[in-house]
Amino acid sequence: MLTMDLKDKIRHVPDFPRAGILFYDITTLLQDPMGFHAAIDSLALPFAGQGIDIVVGIESRGFIFGSAVADRIGAGFTPVRKPGKLPSKTVRASYDLEYGTDALEMHDDAIRKGQRVVIVDDLLATGGTARTTRDLVKRLGGDVRALAFLIELVGLNGRAKLDGENVHTVLKY
Repeated sequence: MLTMDLKDKIRHVPDFPRAGILFYDITTLLQDPMGFHAAIDSLALPFAGQGIDIVVGIESRGFIFGSAVADRIGAGFTPVRKPGKLPSKTVRASYDLEYGTDALEMHDDAIRKGQRVVIVDDLLATGGTARTTRDLVKRLGGDVRALAFLIELVGLNGRAKLDGENVHTVLKY
């Protein structure tokens, strides 16, 4: 399936979550077996045979795509979550939002020094969540090989916050 076909599987919801925002709803893509399979193939293909040890999925849709990519390329999977959601000892990093701050956590033993890591999420927008996740992985000694996203909102320039990291996106809006 061509990536252009994947755009046809994504529902566009105007004025969500607030007026003036066009929301790209991936639930319709997830419901389509061939579309979902093609999306995972498109995310995983660049990393097949690359010796990736761990795929890190960003809460929450990154869990869906990241775990499937990990399975497809023969890697392990670990989640990055909002604070207070993980049951063992964690490391935390905060990041700025338009109005305030937020934070992410991962288990302090989720990544071993030198492990080759791909970070996966559904969307690259402003880049704050992705950069924070990248920083957590590096703090634990991970070797970030790439960040992969189903969708990139190019106009928000999130890629610039990733300081020249290898960024793979399937669809661009």
